[in-house]
Amino acid sequence: MTSRLRNAGITLFTYIAVLALFFPIFWTVLAGFKTEGTAMAQPPVLFFTPTFDNFREALTSANYKDFFIHSVLVSVCSTIVAFILGIPAAFALGLFPTEKTAGTLSWVLSTKMMPAVGVIIPLIIIFKAIHLFDSLAGMIILYSAVNLPLVIWMMRSFFAEIPKDLIEAARIDGADTLRILIGIAVPFVTPGLAATALLCLIFSWNEFFLVVNLAGPNASTLPVYIAGFMTSEGLFWAKMSAASTLAVIPVFIAGWAAQRSLVRGLTMGAVK
Repeated sequence: MTSRLRNAGITLFTYIAVLALFFPIFWTVLAGFKTEGTAMAQPPVLFFTPTFDNFREALTSANYKDFFIHSVLVSVCSTIVAFILGIPAAFALGLFPTEKTAGTLSWVLSTKMMPAVGVIIPLIIIFKAIHLFDSLAGMIILYSAVNLPLVIWMMRSFFAEIPKDLIEAARIDGADTLRILIGIAVPFVTPGLAATALLCLIFSWNEFFLVVNLAGPNASTLPVYIAGFMTSEGLFWAKMSAASTLAVIPVFIAGWAAQRSLVRGLTMGAVK
């Protein structure tokens, strides 16, 4: 009886936690179907006649297409660059550790510790000096650098799970390091690749602080477009909610499409 009550309590707590986490998302989506007056009404209006005008206005906006294309290019390209640079490093650190591996990993992790607000002024000066300010290339390079430690840390743990006997057998068969990496190691950690890639994409897609300070109309992404609904005339909450919902859909689809590999990747190595 005690065990059943404990399980029931854990289940109830889980449902409450999930509801608390997803309720803001649900409320944002719901607000996108309201008029501005209904969305800002106090107390909140639960029953209303839905409208698609906010979504239609967001999609037909003159700037939405540009912001969306910028987000796709910056997110995808920065993830690819981070993988190209990070996978060989993770492969070496995971399969061929040395006495300096722990120090190297600590240094890599330390690059994530500096708050963005602490480096934004130097970044602005550097970007203007090398003509990368308000450019897609500049944002791709910056997001690649931000994502690189994540790629190295996550992929290193996945590569470390590869049986050493498999690597030794490949070496006996005459495979060089590059062939082992591309032909054996990378296919073995495909779930980890999916999980890491999705996390990198989500960061690049959602990041706001860096792009709003380092980019203008030529390179701004969807978060900047969404923030544009906060104007001197007030907050257009319904339109902002509709734009936010549209911005979430591509990431949601990517996560849903990769959910099987994502779950395997996030749990890889948890059970021996």
